[in-house]
Amino acid sequence: MKNIRIVLPLVLFWAISSIGQNTGIIPQPLSVDLKEGKYIITSNTPIIADSPNQQNASYLQELLKVEYQKELKIKRKGGKGIILTLDPGLAQKLGEEGYVLKVANSAISISAGTSTGVFYGIMSLRQLIGEDSDNGNLSISGISIEDGPRFSWRAFMLDESRYFKGTEQVKKLLDQMALLKMNVFHWHLTDDQGWRLEIKKYPKLTEIGSFRNNSQIGGWDSAERSNTPHSGYYTQEEIKDIIAYANERQITIIPEIEMPGHASAAIAAYPWLGTIGEIKEVPTVFGKLPDSFNVSDPRVYEFLENVLSEVMELFPSNIIHIGGDEVKFDAWKSSVEIQNFIKENGLTSPADLHIFFTNKISNYLNQNGHRMMGWNEILGENVHEWQEATDMEVKKSLAKNTLVHFWKGNLDLISKAVHDGYDIVNSYHEYTYLDYSYKSIPLEKSYSFDPIPEGLEERFHDKVIGSGCQMWGEWIPEAIDMDKMVFPRLAAYAEVGWTSKTRKDYSVFRSNLDRLLIRWRGQGISLPMNFEKAKFEEKK
Repeated sequence: MKNIRIVLPLVLFWAISSIGQNTGIIPQPLSVDLKEGKYIITSNTPIIADSPNQQNASYLQELLKVEYQKELKIKRKGGKGIILTLDPGLAQKLGEEGYVLKVANSAISISAGTSTGVFYGIMSLRQLIGEDSDNGNLSISGISIEDGPRFSWRAFMLDESRYFKGTEQVKKLLDQMALLKMNVFHWHLTDDQGWRLEIKKYPKLTEIGSFRNNSQIGGWDSAERSNTPHSGYYTQEEIKDIIAYANERQITIIPEIEMPGHASAAIAAYPWLGTIGEIKEVPTVFGKLPDSFNVSDPRVYEFLENVLSEVMELFPSNIIHIGGDEVKFDAWKSSVEIQNFIKENGLTSPADLHIFFTNKISNYLNQNGHRMMGWNEILGENVHEWQEATDMEVKKSLAKNTLVHFWKGNLDLISKAVHDGYDIVNSYHEYTYLDYSYKSIPLEKSYSFDPIPEGLEERFHDKVIGSGCQMWGEWIPEAIDMDKMVFPRLAAYAEVGWTSKTRKDYSVFRSNLDRLLIRWRGQGISLPMNFEKAKFEEKK
């Protein structure tokens, strides 16, 4: 049985005899075949890379220098060494991000249909390396791996609106995402409690909107305050630096610019943006706040288009996340101006206005070669107990090319959305919110998440393009505490996004995780003491 391998189309994946092998690699590869022998990396080992892989070669060279003090030379031709090559045929077999990694006595070879695939092969090699205790050289046991991801969207979201973390922390997270083959950094940069992105046309967004004089602590509805001001934002030059850093690690950054709700920081900077005229400064409390952009005012659309224009110019991704969640409709309902706007445009409810607004933004982004993404409230479905049913009566339909980010509501809403033609990223909060305690989401529950809901017809599976995990920051001001919420659950979500369902095995994952925990501790990443104390029993 050991050498029998069943080859199927990538969407069906492979079933092989090595299921359950402890390779030490997270996420678990698609196909693993252990071989005799090993390869030894010495200071004289060359990195041999073809032209498309020169950046990958430089990345590997720097990695080995920093992590193992091995300074290898890069060559374009040669026989033995660490060989990085493109093989266009592999893209057909393993997908754009797939790769083949082979370790033998004579050489290590990593080949893929794209340079991205070669990069992921390097990330697997990185986890396989063991140090030879006799002479300090690096040894890798013989192995043959064919690998490719289950989903194309494998995301981690960082909320910096609530608490600004800064470049060093962001780059640390990008490094760990790359190691785990996660490819989307969803960056939540604006919300009620802070605007963290320089917009040159509107300098008050950061002059005023990035600062609050206090912060709520102690939980929702608490009267307790930190009595400490908080501020911080990224200049566009800093953003460019972080984008370049992410690109080197094959990570796409998706910025989130919240609208029409969660807009208080922007309204504090430019009060004419608001609906009810009550926001005088950036709020110090967390939660769902009452005001939203005044979407009946043409100046608001001009403002948002100008902001998005700078965002599109800055971020190379063609997807812009506009949030769209938790809009409190009371402000719109109490505004004569907005009520008249609803009537003039033949709309039926605040939710209908929400879709109308969202579609205008979608059209603007489409006209400029971009695609809109938003949380699933933008579909017009009632997913909150505090929304009145009459406010949710809609006749408008959301623009069909919208990428819908599912986080809340009955899972049947995913089935409805894909039947209606929408692509979905599934980040269902009960499984993927990293601000939730380990009692609520223990490691095994994180690992058990399946972005494709049970019962979804197979013909719609490809409409669920992946998943994300979200690090919301309301109650986590310090990076050391945030690390304890992110790690080690980030590894579980990485395997959710990458590994074939036929290959997933929690006991194998947990065994492989031990080496990663040692790596993280060695890098000074804070880990929780009790992440396994909360046990998970899946509901039957």
